[in-house]
Amino acid sequence: MAAALSSKVAVQPAFKAAAARPVARRAPVVAVRAAAVAGEVPDMNKRNIMNLLLLGAVGAPAVGLAGPYALFFVPPSVGGGSGGQVAKDALGNDIKASAWLATHQAGDRSLSQGLKGDATYLIVTEKGEIEKYGLNAVCTHLGCVVPWNKAENKFMCPCHGSQYNAEGKKIRGPAPLSLALAHCDVTDDVVTFSTWTETDFRTGEKPWRVELSGATPHLVQLD
Repeated sequence: MAAALSSKVAVQPAFKAAAARPVARRAPVVAVRAAAVAGEVPDMNKRNIMNLLLLGAVGAPAVGLAGPYALFFVPPSVGGGSGGQVAKDALGNDIKASAWLATHQAGDRSLSQGLKGDATYLIVTEKGEIEKYGLNAVCTHLGCVVPWNKAENKFMCPCHGSQYNAEGKKIRGPAPLSLALAHCDVTDDVVTFSTWTETDFRTGEKPWRVELSGATPHLVQLD
């Protein structure tokens, strides 16, 4: 029994010594990983530079595409001594008086692109010159384009029967007004249209312009 007690006593100090010995622990893996990830994240200056580079890479092509797209909405070229808008033919080319008169005889009334791109009659006088005014071809009733009837010597709307004489003056309803006028000038052989702001010489009424809103024309009286 004494031997058993002595062995028990001998084991206890060893056990206590083992318990008191500090246990080595592994370094936290999470902390190492977090440090590694933190090292991969760029600082604020680098982020700003990267953002600027990204903005430049995206913005340059966008601006290059936006320029031509915006120009698409710019009205046709304007010019001429009168400061009006250059008249265009059916193909969108500037109308030169000499070329037009070479193919359009006296008394001719043919369509061109006028103010705001509206269909506008360009008139050749009996003397073979470009008339000083053009006629907006939009019927003042419901906005149909009124054709010129050479045999009848008048404009006749096919939609509701409105009629206008050779000067565009209303001679039959239901149109409320005559065809709108536009000044027509020739400067350096270029034909231009400009807004008519004077009293209508055909009727003595105040001038107006036609503004299309959907399929219905809106007649704006000018002061």
